[in-house]
Amino acid sequence: LAFQSVMPKLVVPSDVTIAEERFNVGKQKLSWMQTFGLMGMAPTLHLAYNRNDTKDMRAVLTKKYDPMASDPIVEILRTRQESIRKQVVAHNFMWVGVAAGAALPFWSFRKYDWKAKAIPIPFVAYAGSWVGRIVGDIAIGRTGEYSRDQFLGSLPAKQLYVLPDQE
Repeated sequence: LAFQSVMPKLVVPSDVTIAEERFNVGKQKLSWMQTFGLMGMAPTLHLAYNRNDTKDMRAVLTKKYDPMASDPIVEILRTRQESIRKQVVAHNFMWVGVAAGAALPFWSFRKYDWKAKAIPIPFVAYAGSWVGRIVGDIAIGRTGEYSRDQFLGSLPAKQLYVLPDQE
């Protein structure tokens, strides 16, 4: 294998982030469900910058757009913001599912020793997280969302810039 010099990677804002900054008219406050949803998300390890982290989602959710704007890009940006809002709010239901799944063995094994209760807790809590995600997606309305809207919500806010001579 030949040794290749590794150039440092340059992270730049994506096209949708530039459009968000251009059409932004102010800031809006996050609701408590959005705040807790963002706090409950795990940190993102960016290897390819192909997904949003909590900081990017918070930046999208705090932007305010002109309600009287008739530009089609503003409608796209509002759709993206609504999709990310649904994703963040539905994430709270996962933690409710984890809590319910962790509490379930305590009731089911109420006549047994604490050691018998502790064995199934991780497994039932993990299953509860999946049930919570499904219930959250249904309750918030992500299952009725168009695929285009979910795609707009998944567009990354940053991307790696590759120099033309490195391709």
